[in-house]
Amino acid sequence: MPFYVLFTCQTQTGSVMDFYRGLAYGLGEEPKFRKVDLFRQIQSGIERMYHERNITPVFILDEMHMAKDAFLNDLSVLFNFKMDASNPFLLILSGLPHFRRRLGLNQNRPLAQRLIMRYQMGPLTKEEVSQYVAHHLKAAGAKMPIFSESALEAIALHSQGWPRLINTLATNSLFLGYQMKKDNIDEEVIRLSTEESGL
Repeated sequence: MPFYVLFTCQTQTGSVMDFYRGLAYGLGEEPKFRKVDLFRQIQSGIERMYHERNITPVFILDEMHMAKDAFLNDLSVLFNFKMDASNPFLLILSGLPHFRRRLGLNQNRPLAQRLIMRYQMGPLTKEEVSQYVAHHLKAAGAKMPIFSESALEAIALHSQGWPRLINTLATNSLFLGYQMKKDNIDEEVIRLSTEESGL
């Protein structure tokens, strides 16, 4: 069974060529100057990892809703191995819901046709928000509940169940609660934090 190595990238950081160079470098290549040479290097690096070292590279590209159409077209070329007869890698594209609609446009169909699985995450329920916050607190080493039940309900209400907003609101509430010398984060702290955060 092959091992996996993970590459995570945010597509809006730096230029597209910087992204390709960083990818080549991460695969152990000395990046070339021209795009066509970089693509060959990246493909060679992926094939070497897969066939010679028995490692499947996993590429996670985040914030794909911000990617330009030209970059999406590049991906369909870059990750095309032997006319799609071989897949020595895993590519995960992550973005906000309107990214799915963009993939349905004609100019992005070459990439969309290569996707094997699609998953759209919805907002968390009120119960899942409580479990989500509890999980993160436990991972951070909390030994007792920090948020009251009413505070968790307020987080669920103001975040509408979206994890990124839950994270922002919970973190800001912890800072605010510390400043207010609170032993427990209650609904009032969540309200003040929501106002300060503009949520």
